[in-house]
Amino acid sequence: MTGTSKGPEKTALVPATHTAPPAKFSHGVRKGNILQVAGQVGFLPAADGRAPVVAGPTLREQTLQTFANVKAVLEEGGATWDDVMMMRVYLTDVGHFAEMNEIYNAYFEEQGLKAPASARTTVYVGLPPGLLIEIDALAVLDA
Repeated sequence: MTGTSKGPEKTALVPATHTAPPAKFSHGVRKGNILQVAGQVGFLPAADGRAPVVAGPTLREQTLQTFANVKAVLEEGGATWDDVMMMRVYLTDVGHFAEMNEIYNAYFEEQGLKAPASARTTVYVGLPPGLLIEIDALAVLDA
C-alpha cells in the first residue's frame, strides 16, 4: 500500500453563524457518512468585528444556545438530530446535572426527536470563565 486514501474526502464544516476557531481545528468534519461536531459552547451567532459573546449567565440560556450551535454544524454537514449516535456533555458544576437533564429532555421533546435517543456521556470539566457547558456530537448519515 502506498498510504493514499481511496475513500471519501474529509470536509470541514463552518456554519455562517460561527466564528473561526481559536486554534487549528474545525467546528465539524464530515467524511463519507460520518460527521463529528467539535465541542460547542453557548456563544451567540457571530457578528462582524465582535468578539464571541456568551448567550447569558444561566445554564438554560447557554445550553439552548449550545444546542443551536451543534445543530448548525449538523445541518452544515447535511445531518439532523436523528442522525446523532453519541453526544458528550461537559459541565463545569456537578450541581447543574439535574437542571441540564431537564433542559436536555425538554429540548429534544420539542425537536420531535425520533426514538431511540442517542447515547450520551456527561463529565465535569474546567471551561473558560463564564462558560458553563460544552457539547459535542457524532452523527452517522444514511448516505
